[in-house]
This record gives sequence, C-alpha cells and structure tokens, in this order.
Amino acid sequence: MYPNLYFAFKDLFGVEWTFLRFVNSFGFFVAIGFILAAIVLAAELKRKSSEGLLEPTEMQMLVGRPVTPWELILNFLLGFLLGYKIIGLFIMDASATEDTQAFIFSGIGSWPAGLVMGALFAWMKYNEKNKQKLAKPERRTVRIWPQDRVGEITILALVFGLAGAKLFDIFENWSHFLQRPSDYLLSPKGLTFYGGLICAALAIWWYARKHKIGFWHLNDSAAPALMLAYGVGRIGCQVSGDGDWGIDNVKPNPYSWLPDWMWSYTYPHNVNEVGEQIPGCVGKYCAELPVPVYPTPLYEVIMALLLFALLWSVRKKLKVPGTLFALYLIVNGLERFLIEKD
Repeated sequence: MYPNLYFAFKDLFGVEWTFLRFVNSFGFFVAIGFILAAIVLAAELKRKSSEGLLEPTEMQMLVGRPVTPWELILNFLLGFLLGYKIIGLFIMDASATEDTQAFIFSGIGSWPAGLVMGALFAWMKYNEKNKQKLAKPERRTVRIWPQDRVGEITILALVFGLAGAKLFDIFENWSHFLQRPSDYLLSPKGLTFYGGLICAALAIWWYARKHKIGFWHLNDSAAPALMLAYGVGRIGCQVSGDGDWGIDNVKPNPYSWLPDWMWSYTYPHNVNEVGEQIPGCVGKYCAELPVPVYPTPLYEVIMALLLFALLWSVRKKLKVPGTLFALYLIVNGLERFLIEKD
C-alpha cells in the first residue's frame, strides 16, 4: 500500500522525494477523479448546447474598473494561507511537518512564506485589474453557456460532496463520534459516498435553477462523469488501504489466472494503520491485517469503469431528458448492492 506518493515513488522508481509525503494517495486520486469528471461534464454540456438542448444566459458585467481594497485583501489572505501552510510544509523543519494532518490543522506555519505569497497574490490581482482598467468603466452584456460554468459546478460538487460525505459518515458512526469527535472532524478518512452525492446534488440543483440550466439535461450530462469520478476515486481507496475493504476471505484462490492479491489481501502499510505490526518495519504505516479480506475497492474500480463505458456508449441514444441519469442511478445502485452483499 502507498499511504502517500512518497512511498509510491520510492517503491516504483527507487527515488526518495520527501516532499511527496504531503500528497496523500487517496486525495490525489480523488482530485484526478474530479478533474476527469469536469472534462467529461464540459464535453457533454457542449454537445447538448450545440444540439440546441441548452441555452446560454446573459448577465451584466462592469468591466474596466480599478481594483478594490476588498479584492486586494482577499487575494492577500489567499496567498498568505498558501504560503503559511502549503509552502511551509516544504521549507520548515521536518519535526514540525512530519505529521502532515496535525500540521495542517495546527496554528504552525511559515510567516515569511505567508507574507511573501500574500503580497505576490495581491500584486498579481492589482496588475491584472490595472491592465483591464478603462478611463470610464463600462457595463457589458455577456452570454454564458452551461459548459462555461463547469468550474463553478465542480467546486460546488467538491465542497458540498466532501461535507456531505463526512456528515453522513458521522451519522453512521454516531456513538464512536461522540466518544472521539476529533477523529472524525479533523480527519480526511471516513467518507460516505451517498452522503456526498445527496448534498452535492442539492447544491447543484439550486445552482442550475439559479442560472436557468435545464436540470435533467444537466443530470444526464453528469451521469457518466459521476461514474468515472467514482471509479477513479476508488483507485485511491485501494492504493492507500483506507479501510473500505471487504469481509474476511481465507478461502483459497479458485482462479489460477487471477493473482492472489486480487482475491484476498492483507493491505500491508495501509494508511489507517489497522492490523498487526509488520516484522522489521519501522516508522508509520507498519501494520497489515491479520486476516486477508476481499479487495472490494479494486472490484469497484473495475465495475465503475465498465459502467462508465456503458453510460458513455448509450448517452446519445437515450433522448428523453433524465433517462440516462435514471440508468446511472439503477446501475450504480446495483453495483453497490453487489459489493455490500459480499
């Protein structure tokens, strides 16, 4: 298992780039999943727009005005946070940043890096606005197509999806949450997919209604993207060993063509540090399960990618708005049922 990219690059390529220990494997694949989903969603919305199924909206914009103090302050704060925490991870003493999660949620950081990055972000915003400044600001009408809003839709899905996934995980483990709430609130582990799907869907429904985007056409466009993102995200679950594995499996592998690790696996060096100590291993992530289990995240990767191919292949054939999304709900539910059944 590779809890973060440092271990992956060390094992696969023989290089020890310490800065990669700050990039968790699960988070890396979740980010890749969101990027791929955004690309697929934009392509589908553009296709539907070209077919006349979606229309642009017009909005008034004031262009040519100088930068405002609020814009400078906001960009300074964003730059400061980036420098104080993210750049601080790479330049501060290893003893302060060894536990990345504890460092991120602590008050520790690099003040010089924060101030420099804050000043840089503020200057960049000032320079951008100064180049666009007009002697007399003008109001212009711009047309914005649904595919132009994919960035905003993706951010909404990310924020509300992660919040919903964390919230539903807390509900599912309420008794444990009451005993140790910090383990849930301050941890990237423990995310419930359907919680994220429900909360993200509500946020995007509100956004689509506000900007007059055909909701069912948007759902149909999102169906293949959701399935693809789920499959790619599950790669992160398998690679990091985040605890989403299946039940115990001590049966001999009945398929000679199937590698044993695809039949049953102990998830050595899993990111949750669950199980027994691995002999001879020193440091963090030195545990493996005492009894092998079904590697269900791997099975979900395969099923989700196959279902993405199915949805992508039939997307132009299903003409009634909402039909493709209904098919997504059906096959996704069947996939989850089969996994939970095992």
